[in-house]
Amino acid sequence: MRTPILSPNRKVRPAAIQPKTHSHGDNLRGAMLMCVAMVFFTLNDTVMKFVTQDLPLYQSITIRGGVVMLGLIFLTLREGGLRLRLPRRAVLPMALRLVGEVGSTILFLNALKHMAIGDLSAIMQSLPLAVMLAAALFFGESLGWRRILAVLVGLAGVLMILRPGTSAFTVWSALGLGSVALVVLRDLATRMFSREISSSTIAFYAAVSVTLSAALLSIEEGWQRPTVEQAALLVLAGAFLTVGYMTVVATMRVGEISFVAPFRYVSLVVAILLGLVVFGEWPDLWTWIGAGLIVSAGIYSIWREGQLREG
Repeated sequence: MRTPILSPNRKVRPAAIQPKTHSHGDNLRGAMLMCVAMVFFTLNDTVMKFVTQDLPLYQSITIRGGVVMLGLIFLTLREGGLRLRLPRRAVLPMALRLVGEVGSTILFLNALKHMAIGDLSAIMQSLPLAVMLAAALFFGESLGWRRILAVLVGLAGVLMILRPGTSAFTVWSALGLGSVALVVLRDLATRMFSREISSSTIAFYAAVSVTLSAALLSIEEGWQRPTVEQAALLVLAGAFLTVGYMTVVATMRVGEISFVAPFRYVSLVVAILLGLVVFGEWPDLWTWIGAGLIVSAGIYSIWREGQLREG
């Protein structure tokens, strides 16, 4: 029987689950790795937004994807190589994950090309709350009333940023929301994998699928010869993304999630700063208020989850 979403027994933890003890040093290393991952992901976004102002979007994704695949192959060869053959039970989760990966990447980069990077980053900060709610709906994970309230507060923050019904809400805003929904699909599908499927295998399948999809879409969009500067920037974006992929995986293996996870919001600060320095963008008051609500709700939910695991 499915566990209800709202459960008064949320503090009960199965006896088989024994939390791993982490030292203060582990937590600090995990926090540092999370900050590094978020900075590199945001640097990748900034470079892609800059390059795609002049270079076709899908061409840019294809070139960057080639760099990411080469980077992942190099890194995984050092660890013993890729194991690309999937067990039969992993085929459906991988297919669902790739739909989420490809769709979210394409929607996000289309939105990023036309939106302020700080505004889009603020919307994407609602992802942990969206994943938490979706996990409750589809996997029967219990949510107490406090975290249900946090989700509603986060949703209010998103609505403040988007302001549906006003001139602030555009088709690109809708694409940003669609990207969040598809990342939720990607992350839920990832939960369906067994431990025998390595993180490097998942990352490589993701890179291949995004690159091939962009290459197909680029046929209609067309290609143009990139300048030396544009080519160098796309190589740099691929390197940033590769480091981000590998570092964010490492964060889940070092330190307590409840301690490390809040540091993912570093990406919002970095996005706002880079938006100002590179593009001259500065969020308006509604975006600041909405982002504050989203981040506060997300940090509270992570803290609450940590309390329940200890309880």
